[in-house]
Amino acid sequence: MVIAPGTNTNARTADIERLAADLDRAGFTVDAVTSLWGPAAAAALGRGRVEPALRALQAQHPSAPALVTLARLFVLNAPVPSDELDTALPTLGREGAERLGLVGGVAGTGAGAAPNGDADLVHPAADLRPYSFVDAHGVGAWWVVSDLGEIARDGALDEDHVLGIGGASTTLSGLMMSRPVASALDLGTGCGIQALHASRHAVRVVATDISERALRIADLNTRLNGVRTVELRTGSLYAPVAGERFDHIVSNPPFVITPRAADVPSYEYRDGGMIGDDLVREVVRGAADHLTEGGVAQILGNWEYSGTGDAFDRLSEWLDGTGLDAWIIERDVQDAPLYAETWIRDGGTKPGTPEFARLYTAWLDDFEQRGVTSVGFGYITLRRPWADAAPTIRVFERLAGGLGHNPSGLGDHIAECLAARDWLAARDDDALSHERVTVAPDVTEERHYWPGEEDPTVLTLHQGAGFGRSLRVDTALAAVVGACDGELTIGAILGAVASILDVDADALRDEVLPQLRDLIATAMLLPERLDMSGDSAG
Repeated sequence: MVIAPGTNTNARTADIERLAADLDRAGFTVDAVTSLWGPAAAAALGRGRVEPALRALQAQHPSAPALVTLARLFVLNAPVPSDELDTALPTLGREGAERLGLVGGVAGTGAGAAPNGDADLVHPAADLRPYSFVDAHGVGAWWVVSDLGEIARDGALDEDHVLGIGGASTTLSGLMMSRPVASALDLGTGCGIQALHASRHAVRVVATDISERALRIADLNTRLNGVRTVELRTGSLYAPVAGERFDHIVSNPPFVITPRAADVPSYEYRDGGMIGDDLVREVVRGAADHLTEGGVAQILGNWEYSGTGDAFDRLSEWLDGTGLDAWIIERDVQDAPLYAETWIRDGGTKPGTPEFARLYTAWLDDFEQRGVTSVGFGYITLRRPWADAAPTIRVFERLAGGLGHNPSGLGDHIAECLAARDWLAARDDDALSHERVTVAPDVTEERHYWPGEEDPTVLTLHQGAGFGRSLRVDTALAAVVGACDGELTIGAILGAVASILDVDADALRDEVLPQLRDLIATAMLLPERLDMSGDSAG
C-alpha cells in the first residue's frame, strides 16, 4: 500500500521525479505494455485474469527488459528479483520505490512466480500502470497509482482501499465537458483521476475526499504526472469548500447503496455511509450552493425504486428548490438481488462462500425492510442559470444500450445539447420557423421496404455519435429533415413539404415543429448560430 508523508518533503519530490524519469525511459506506455502480451491476454486482463499475460512474459524480451520488469511487477502485480527492479528503475531504485510505498518486503500473493526462484524477490505494494485517453484537447497519457486489487490480494479489500481506474471513472471522464473554466471541483477524488482530467480545462482544481489515504495517493499521482494545479483537501461532501463556488463540479461519489449494519463492510471508495441513496441526493442538492452562474455539475449516481413508484419522481423532488437546470439520464436498472450480488463481488467476497451468503442476506434484508425493488444508475448534469434566470431544463431520460462512436468522449456533445436547449428556449414557434438548421454529419437515415413497393414502410434516423439515439420517423418528418441543409428556413421547408404531400400547412407545422425541437435538443439537427460558450441563451 502507498504510504506517503503528510508533508511534501523535498526528498519525496525528488523520488517522484526520479520515478517519472525512469518510467519514461523504460517506455512504460499502454501500447508498449500491451505489445508484451498481445490483444488476447489484454482482453483477459480486462476480465480480471492475469495468467495469459504472465505466460506471455515467460518468453524473454531482451530488447525491453526494464519494460518487462515494470509490467510484471506493477501491472500484473507479480514479484520480481530485486536486482531486476534496480535495473528497471535506475535512478529511483528499489529503495526509492519502497520509500514511495510502491513495493514492500512483506511477501505478497501475486499470481505469478518470479523468473528466478532463488533471487531476492520484491513484491508489489501498489498498482502502477500507464493510462491513455483521447479528449477534446487531444491524446493524453498518465501513470496512475492505486491499491492492489482483489486478484493480487487474494481476498476481500480493505475498507480504506483506494480504487484505480475502473468503469465508473472512465465513464465520468468521458462525460466531462471540456470548456475552459477558471475553477473546478472534484468531489470524492479517490486516486485523483478526475482531478487530472479536469486540470486539462480548468486553471485551478480543488479535489476533496474523506479518505486521507486516497488524498496521499492522489497527491502522488498529480506530482508523478507533473500536474501542479490541483489542491487537495480532506472532508466529507462540500464541507472542505464551504462558501466557495466553482465553474465546474465533477463527482464520482461513493454512491453504492449498502446496508448500514455493523457487520457489513463499508468501503470508503464506494459507500457513502448514508441510508439508501441519500448521499447522491446530498451531492445533487449541495451543488446549488457551490456553482457559479452558468456553472455545470456532472455526477454519477444510483437511485432507488420503491414499490411501483418511478425513481424519476424522487429525483425531481431532489431538485425542487435548488433553482438548477437538470438533465438526468438513466443508463441501467438492476433488481435488488442482482445489485447486491454485483457489489458484494466488487468487494472481493467470492460467491459460494459463507461470507458471501451472510452479506447477501444482509443486503436483501435491508432492501426488503425499506421496500426497495431495484436500483437505477446514470448520469446527472446540473447547471446554475445566469443571474436571476429561472431554470429552463428539466429532462429525465432512459437511454439503455450502447453509446455512439465518440473518440473524444461525450463531454462536447453534452455541452452542445445544453447550448441547443438554451437556443430553443429563446425562440417560440414563430421565431423557430425563421431559423435555418442542418442535419448533423453523424446522422444517417435507414429505410425498409416491402418487396416491390416504392414507398418505405419504416424510416429511422440514427445518431452515430453522442448517445447513439435512433428515432422512428414518418414520411413528413423525414422529408423535412432531408431538406435541412441550411439553405431554406424551417418555415419554408414546412411549406414546401406540405405542398408536396398535399396536406394542411398549419397542421403539418403543429405536428412537426415539436419533433424538430427534439432533434435540435439532441444535436441531430444543428442551428445555424449556436453559442457554445455557455454565457447566454444564444
